[in-house]
Amino acid sequence: MSSRTEAAGTSEARKRLLGTATRIFYREGIHSVGIDRLTAEAQVTRATLYRHFSGKEDLILAYLEQADQGIRGQVAAAQADADSAVDKLRAVARSIAEGIRSPGFRGCAFLNAVAEYPDPAHPVHQAVLAHRQWFLDTVTDLLSQTGTASADVAGRHFVMLRDGAMAAGCLFDADLVCETFLEGIEGILQARTAVSDSV
Repeated sequence: MSSRTEAAGTSEARKRLLGTATRIFYREGIHSVGIDRLTAEAQVTRATLYRHFSGKEDLILAYLEQADQGIRGQVAAAQADADSAVDKLRAVARSIAEGIRSPGFRGCAFLNAVAEYPDPAHPVHQAVLAHRQWFLDTVTDLLSQTGTASADVAGRHFVMLRDGAMAAGCLFDADLVCETFLEGIEGILQARTAVSDSV
C-alpha cells in the first residue's frame, strides 16, 4: 500500500469515528456511550481508534471542536448577506431558529456536554466555556454597533435567550419556541436602537 493510499485510509477511518461519535454523542449523551459501541458502529478496531485519538476524551474534544467550527460557519454564513449590524443579528437569530426546527434537534451540543462534565477544570468543560465566550463576544460586538450604550448586558441577554430556546426547542413546540425567541431578540434590538435614537 502506498503512503498516499494509507493516508487516505487513515483519514477515512478518523472521519468515520468522528462522524459516529458526533451522531451518537449528540443523540444519546456522552457518558452512556462506550468505546466498544463507537468502534462497532464506525466499523473500526480499538487499535484504529487509538491510532487517531488518545482515548475517549480526545474523541469528545474533537466532536466539540467540530461542533464549534460548524456553528462558527453557520454564524458567518448568516451574516454574509446582511449589511447592518441589526440585520446580521437578526440573521444569526433566524439561523438559530432554523436549527431548532430541524429534524433530530436535541438541544445545544455544548450545554448537553457541560451537563455531563460539571468540573470547571475538565478539558471538556473548558472547551464548552471557550465556545460560549466566542459566541458571547461575537453577538456583543455586533450589538455594540447598534447603539452608544454598553452592549455587555444586551450580549448576555441574547445568549440567555438562545440558551432558553435551545433547551426548550426539544421539549415543546419548536415553532412556538422559535417565535418567542425571535420576538425576544427583536426586543433587544429595539431597546438598543431606541436608546441610540434618544441620545
